[in-house]
Amino acid sequence: MNKLSGFFKNHKKVVMISATVLALAVIGTVVMLTGGLWKAGDGEAAALPASNIYPTARATADSVNTPPATSVPKTTAAAATKTTEKENTTTKPSTTTPSSTAPDGTVPFATAIAPDTPADYQAQWDAGYLVAIDNPDYTYSCYHISLTDEDRDLLERLCYGEFGSGGFIGAAMIAQCVRDAMCFDGYSTVEDVIKYCRYDGSTTSGTSDECVQAVRYIFDDDGSAVQHRMLYMYNPYMVKSAFHESQNFILSYQGVRFFDRFGY
Repeated sequence: MNKLSGFFKNHKKVVMISATVLALAVIGTVVMLTGGLWKAGDGEAAALPASNIYPTARATADSVNTPPATSVPKTTAAAATKTTEKENTTTKPSTTTPSSTAPDGTVPFATAIAPDTPADYQAQWDAGYLVAIDNPDYTYSCYHISLTDEDRDLLERLCYGEFGSGGFIGAAMIAQCVRDAMCFDGYSTVEDVIKYCRYDGSTTSGTSDECVQAVRYIFDDDGSAVQHRMLYMYNPYMVKSAFHESQNFILSYQGVRFFDRFGY
């Protein structure tokens, strides 16, 4: 009888220990998965509100509260021609941008060129920019471009395929990159921008309400995500690119890095 009682007691201990180990394993798996999702962006802090984002900008499905967009000259997509002159362009520095990979195979990150005076975030928000940056281009402006129904649909799907996880602000950054390519490099359609600027985000996965709102804000309302031209972007967690890091770095949003060209 005592042997049988001891058996059940030991068996109960084994069950309790096994249950504890299983629970710890589940918790550990959740933590690892969560960490993996954060790493795909810019770490845990990427999930928190950034101090440079327009305070009342909300990426919601039913409403996006944005600052008033700036007024720009009106034209059509067909009239948008290549612009080669740009006032107060940034000259490429010789020490801040890498031209190749490091000996260990990594690509060093470029840093934004520091302005002579601290940037005024509130002034950027008041001017209609969603995200204030430390290196704004006060001469930045872009023509109004009217999208065809086909271009609008394609761009909404491109924003989702390129940076759908970035919500309204991430989609607005992609839309601005496309608009800047059309304004400054003379592309007349979104399809041409995708082809010649080598966008590889899926356009077959549908879109989201945030992407629809973002395209409307950038193109219809003449808004901008940031006060600077942006032409290139990439995710360093997915690919290494010495080319991108040799360009004029503007900002990083949820791990995706955005750039302008130097000089023109």
